Amino acid sequence: MNSPPPLLFASITAFSMTLAVCLYLGLGIVGFILRKHRLHHGHASWGWLRYLHYGLGVTFVLNILELMTFGIIGANTYEGTEGHSLHFPAGLLVAGLAIVSAWSANRVHPQRPWARPLHVSLNGMLFMALIAVSWTGWSVLQENYIH
Repeated sequence: MNSPPPLLFASITAFSMTLAVCLYLGLGIVGFILRKHRLHHGHASWGWLRYLHYGLGVTFVLNILELMTFGIIGANTYEGTEGHSLHFPAGLLVAGLAIVSAWSANRVHPQRPWARPLHVSLNGMLFMALIAVSWTGWSVLQENYIH
């Protein structure tokens, strides 16, 4: 059976990375609105915004895991190893931070005051890691497809 061409993997991962950045920005906007609402109204009901934030977060984590899967399959299929650049450790960092951020989001509660600052801090680190994985991914594309 013929394997899909490397450009197909590159196209899927480029689309997925764009989706990841959009989801991250959406999470940030909704999170900011939730924070503003919480500070203004106290412990008022968050309504549909809370569910939107959770839904975007779950979609973000699943998208990151899909990116990791395609990256590992594509690298092992066409490059022979996924460890040939800094893109792989940057991707692992993004995946780890996304999963730990989702876990910390699940812990946010008035009885656990440590969880919200942890969640926000992890998302700040995730921002930097997304920049790193985007930069290294662009380098891999330049190296492999644009020469």
